[in-house]
Amino acid sequence: MFKLFKKQKETLIYSPARGKVVELDKVPDEVFASRMIGDGIAVLPEDGIIKAPCDGKIIQIFPTNHAIGISSEEGLEILIHMGIDTVELKGEGYERLIEEEQVVKKGDPLIKMDLELIKEKGKAVITPIIITNMEKVKGFSLCNVDEFIEDGVIMKIKLK
Repeated sequence: MFKLFKKQKETLIYSPARGKVVELDKVPDEVFASRMIGDGIAVLPEDGIIKAPCDGKIIQIFPTNHAIGISSEEGLEILIHMGIDTVELKGEGYERLIEEEQVVKKGDPLIKMDLELIKEKGKAVITPIIITNMEKVKGFSLCNVDEFIEDGVIMKIKLK
């Protein structure tokens, strides 16, 4: 009855990799830049270790290991897409460290990317982090854009 006093639910999404944080507009792929599948941010990874950006459960790992879906404890569905057009590598340059349905904690290693090999193959290593079920999101703010980040917060999300 008194929604005025209801506390806003907020969740934090952490960077899945060490590297420079980049706005989605600057991702060289129209699907991500236009926010066709959801909104979020991207990271230009420096060391190739991709970690869980929150506590949750692995709901999908693409057969080529270039993309992972995580469901957060709050029900947000997060897509981590490692590189652009990297599906064409058919898994080369990606080492899976987890399995589907596995419960993960923030910071758990998920995938190891061979950044040099991926670049040698002519692919961008920029990694979009997308909230794919935006209907659960009331609003969000991006943090640390255009800065180097170790493992800090990249998105603060207010849930409906």
